[in-house]
Amino acid sequence: MTQGDAVLEHAPCETHQSAPQRYPAETGSRRAPARRIAIFGLFGVGNHGNEGSLEVVLEMLRRERPDAELLCVCAGPARVAVDHKIAGTLIWPSRNLAGWALTLHRMLLRVPGKLLDLVAAFRIMRRHDVLIVPGTGILDDFGERPTGMPLSIFLWCLAARAAGARICMISIGAGPIGNRLSRFLMVSGARLAHFRSYRDQISKDFMTEAGVDTSQDCVTPDLVFRMPTPDRPVNSAIGGGERLTIGVGVMGYRGWYGDDAGGAVFANYMEKLARFIRCLTASGHDVRLLVGDSGDDHVAIETLLASVKDDPPEGAAMAVEPIASLHDLMRQIAQTDIVVATRFHNIVGALKMGKPTISLGYARKNDALMGEMGLAAYAHHVEHFDVGTLIRQVADLATRRAEVAAQIAARLNAFREQLRLQEQRLLSDCL
Repeated sequence: MTQGDAVLEHAPCETHQSAPQRYPAETGSRRAPARRIAIFGLFGVGNHGNEGSLEVVLEMLRRERPDAELLCVCAGPARVAVDHKIAGTLIWPSRNLAGWALTLHRMLLRVPGKLLDLVAAFRIMRRHDVLIVPGTGILDDFGERPTGMPLSIFLWCLAARAAGARICMISIGAGPIGNRLSRFLMVSGARLAHFRSYRDQISKDFMTEAGVDTSQDCVTPDLVFRMPTPDRPVNSAIGGGERLTIGVGVMGYRGWYGDDAGGAVFANYMEKLARFIRCLTASGHDVRLLVGDSGDDHVAIETLLASVKDDPPEGAAMAVEPIASLHDLMRQIAQTDIVVATRFHNIVGALKMGKPTISLGYARKNDALMGEMGLAAYAHHVEHFDVGTLIRQVADLATRRAEVAAQIAARLNAFREQLRLQEQRLLSDCL
């Protein structure tokens, strides 16, 4: 990357793992406020964590740039329009092809459609000043093939650069990217950005190892930590050994690429979660099932709940309620004492609510966040966790709830300040 393409000039910042980041109040001449802003990501598909990231950026823009024209480039523009009151356009216009155009597209190995996507992206970005990529694990290939989001990220960043728009990637997750072509496309797209910050150090390290000059990039917490939290009800349980409510986050996990054809990975995960829940209820605790994606509802209700509800211990309570947003998720987490979850933003939501948390993650992002909170010993892999260990750790956290909650609260205060400082810099330098 040439000096002219470098991320906006400023002194290298510290990561949030060692000390609060320090952004200069001024980094040169202040830009004129952006008048037209496009926001890119996998929004409108029912992933509550992704929607939370979009919500945070929209709140900032509507507060600080109320006259700006906003457009969401996403996977579900109709749903985004309803949920967030913002105009949207489809990331992949080629998916609207029909008739002879669709036939030609398929005959020519889908090349015409990808060219159409690039041309459409350029036409849109030519009318916009900035392309924002807000948070999410946008630079990993979980459940993705190269011609999906990896190619789309590259095409939209290329179109934005060609159109003269600035590109801002804010508190994004990066890696792992197992497929070589996906890695080339995603890394190439990220190289085109004028501003990059990462939600954890492992994301920055991944991009450095991939050959990106990250010397001017920052590590700033996940954007969802900037969301407001609902009121926290006072739990009646105050000591160890009493009846607690354990939140159990459920995910339809079927391997990194979702190609668990025989269902062995999914079946093992469900079987161990069911055993864990039976142990909890047998110990006198209640359980509340939590989901972080609309696609997880059937897993919680039809698979997991069905396997444990036939023989519940006397007096044990099992709760599962609809969750339509991250706000709903946090309101339900507020009714728990301890959370054990898999999806990253279930973990974020639990920590935001100050709950002692155990992670059953499928990527290192969970481990990094748990380490940041001083909870590294409570981070496990979704495919290898031990039920007995989880039970012992729940008992341990039950006796240390006040201590752990205070530890989490201190880190949350630091996270909020780092995100506030990042917002100031974005407004000054990019928006």
